[in-house]
Amino acid sequence: MRSSIISGWYKSNYEELKLLNPNLSLLLRTTDNAMPAVTTELDFTTDDLLKYMIQTCKFKDGNGNVAHDRVEAAEAYLKTDWATLRRERWSSPSFDPEHPLITDQNPDWRSDPKIASDLGIYLELKDAVDEQMESIKSGPDDEYTRAENSLLMCQRVDLWCAGEKEVDYAVKHLFMLGKRFNYVEHETPEYISEFYPGASDI
Repeated sequence: MRSSIISGWYKSNYEELKLLNPNLSLLLRTTDNAMPAVTTELDFTTDDLLKYMIQTCKFKDGNGNVAHDRVEAAEAYLKTDWATLRRERWSSPSFDPEHPLITDQNPDWRSDPKIASDLGIYLELKDAVDEQMESIKSGPDDEYTRAENSLLMCQRVDLWCAGEKEVDYAVKHLFMLGKRFNYVEHETPEYISEFYPGASDI
């Protein structure tokens, strides 16, 4: 298949695509000898990844059975009260427990009675989150990373030997997948410009 098929489809449907899904970036790749594909950019969160891993039974032990301990850790993580965690972070005046240089500037801050008292709720929530994430990522064979890569591949539809109809189906699939992300104000990198068919100065 030649990339001109994909390019031609975009040219004839570009305005409709932008109207249907203005905040979902669609990346067009037409380099010679590149694998033809339709790719989009979705801003997945850790919550999205964990829900995906639970729904698709990605948490497995060495024998291929469901790892219930990691599933429970993921479910607990998904119930984290992030609003309270963010608020309690600032409960100790003039002190930020998440300061990037905190381990260098004040490595024993947890031993300070006043700070420990002020940040009691924060520490309880933060320690629970850290423990849950440690358990979640403890699976064999890079389980967490492999699941993350698998989810990222949902952003791509390969179109080897595909025609215009297959391109149409692929874009519709990504459009449906991206509906839930329409509220995201995505910042396009500086080196990527808007493509307008027929604009000779771009």
